[in-house]
Amino acid sequence: MTSISGVVQERLLFFYKFLRSPGQIGSVTPSSKYLARAMIDSVPWEEVKYVAELGSGTGAITKYIRSAVNSNTRVMLFEKDRTLYRSLKYQYSEFPCYRNACRLQSILGQEKIEQLDCVISGLPFYNFPQEMRYQLLDQVISSLRDGGLFLAFQYSHQMKKQLSERFDIEAIKFVALNVPPAFVYVCRKRGVS
Repeated sequence: MTSISGVVQERLLFFYKFLRSPGQIGSVTPSSKYLARAMIDSVPWEEVKYVAELGSGTGAITKYIRSAVNSNTRVMLFEKDRTLYRSLKYQYSEFPCYRNACRLQSILGQEKIEQLDCVISGLPFYNFPQEMRYQLLDQVISSLRDGGLFLAFQYSHQMKKQLSERFDIEAIKFVALNVPPAFVYVCRKRGVS
């Protein structure tokens, strides 16, 4: 259980990181437990053997992933910010942690994983240049098995069109109890026709 001082420290660190790099962090505070649960509850964990979390941040969603996965599920974390990356490596030492989600496909090769069953994303896609969005979404699609799940939370509907061009959007859940309120996109990779 996280202490109150630990929660305050986590929020201050996150706010500091947001002020230094708002385009990369995307929010002034870590994801709420309500947002984390909306993400985690959308995954049929009994069917997930391989999962990656992109933009793990302070581990606000990672701790719920840790509780939800089966003992044989392999989890990979991705976090670009150096300080948050180091903290994740320490806090979640059982999960391999990497810095660059744009290298997802090659890192799967390193991990000897053919394809993922699920990708969970906290990346602020709309803050990124279009070329980077394409690159990240291409990596996600290439890494997911046919019918695999892609869950992404965003703070607006601005990515809806781009996501619907690449995935079947099964649901969009609104989470009001988050700062700012968020939309959880539950997407599925289309199978080969």
